[in-house]
Amino acid sequence: MYKIVRRRNLNDCVTLFEVDAPEVAKAFKPGQFAILRVDEAGERFPLTIAAADPARGTVTIVFQIVGKSTRKLNALQEGDQILDFAGPLGKPSDLDGLREVCLVVGGVGSAAGYPLAKALHDEGATVDAVAGFRTRDLIILDEEYREVSKLYLVTDDGSAGEKGLVTDRLAKLLDEKKYDLVIAVGPLAMMQAVAKLTRARDQRTVVSMNPIMIDGTGMCGGCRVTYYGEVKFACVDGPEFDAFGIDFDEAILRSKMYRREEREEDCRLL
Repeated sequence: MYKIVRRRNLNDCVTLFEVDAPEVAKAFKPGQFAILRVDEAGERFPLTIAAADPARGTVTIVFQIVGKSTRKLNALQEGDQILDFAGPLGKPSDLDGLREVCLVVGGVGSAAGYPLAKALHDEGATVDAVAGFRTRDLIILDEEYREVSKLYLVTDDGSAGEKGLVTDRLAKLLDEKKYDLVIAVGPLAMMQAVAKLTRARDQRTVVSMNPIMIDGTGMCGGCRVTYYGEVKFACVDGPEFDAFGIDFDEAILRSKMYRREEREEDCRLL
């Protein structure tokens, strides 16, 4: 059992938990994730680790309430316990030798991107972070990003930061400089748009395919992607891949396959 030592509601649909998981905290590296199970009747599902504190023995996760399992997780309070918390899983991000990086994050993907920004900052790299949200009320972790990067906030409706898409701001930055690497973490459509832009600029880019992960161990096959013509699994071969090798059209189509069933199950829980 893994105790929740801190809970913070980041907005109406995104929650932060700090979980007592010493072994996971000690082994974690940026880019990795954990597999959770809320209770005996719960399903296993992956969540990216947003931070780890080996001294305290805690791991921070940030999740969006989108279905049955995350709704059950969100019902827990400080002092409650999660049945299973396994990790870290997945390949760590390759950040060696990077001196100037642009991190592009969208929505709750900003939680997965934050440990990358912090690790790069701690190694002395310059980090430009472009964070996109639909509206002001959905912004999360902006203060944390400001501590480790130069933050460019973008909202669809212009209620905070610049009005527009993350690719609008990224295009302006690429007009000014070339980065060692662009890293995109967020919705599949956003990452596809980033890859299209950076490919045209011959700008090296990686994307995190964690949005399509399910089982987290390569057994279910739900996170398979076509990568430079070969089948890969986001959970064991990634989650990060060269952006130009991903068949995004196929990945987006697969991610929508069970949307109706997921909605029906969520409605039954409610």
